[in-house]
Amino acid sequence: MWEAAVEANPCLFDGPVVACAGLERDGAHGLILSWARVTYRHFALRRVPGNTSWLPSLFVDVVQPTDDGHILVGRGSSSTAAPGRWQLPGGSVEPPEEGEPLDEAALRRHAARELVEETGVDLAPEKLGPWGIVRSERHDIGFVFLAPPRPEAELREHFEAMTTAERALRRDPELDQMALVRSPAEVAALQGPHTYYLEAVVHRYAEASSRGDTEKPR
Repeated sequence: MWEAAVEANPCLFDGPVVACAGLERDGAHGLILSWARVTYRHFALRRVPGNTSWLPSLFVDVVQPTDDGHILVGRGSSSTAAPGRWQLPGGSVEPPEEGEPLDEAALRRHAARELVEETGVDLAPEKLGPWGIVRSERHDIGFVFLAPPRPEAELREHFEAMTTAERALRRDPELDQMALVRSPAEVAALQGPHTYYLEAVVHRYAEASSRGDTEKPR
């Protein structure tokens, strides 16, 4: 299955990644995450009919709003695992160094790294606030962080500089287009597919923004 995936997309790389082995509540406001070190080929197991031995993936995403309540989304380039898909800046979580914990601080650092790599927005990890968790039908777990609002012109400038620099090095940027959306209808109007939770995240941010509580984590 992995060989077939690589043949279809030669840009796939069998690098180290984290799989989610379990998620449970710890009191009223805590979560305990169990995880395992795997490589990307592990997720080819879920394509095998009847196989139940695979563990779901773990990823981080960033909600990067503008001053006027829009959210930045990007379209995956041809070199990614999901070409043409609209999504929040983010990606799969890589295992920490041996002996280092995979905790909220580590997830925040990873989210900040994904944000600068995919949009050019360089933000200190402590500026990101935990904002939500998404879970797919396959039980993939995503931790969503909220970034401080920025002017639209600034976001576009950073994105343009990032994509220009990547192409100058003869590399495809991870996100080849960006858009700003503020409602599920605007998400649905994007040309191409989008992540399963994008409309829900945009809707929730719009509701929180209307109440003036977008900085409160959930």
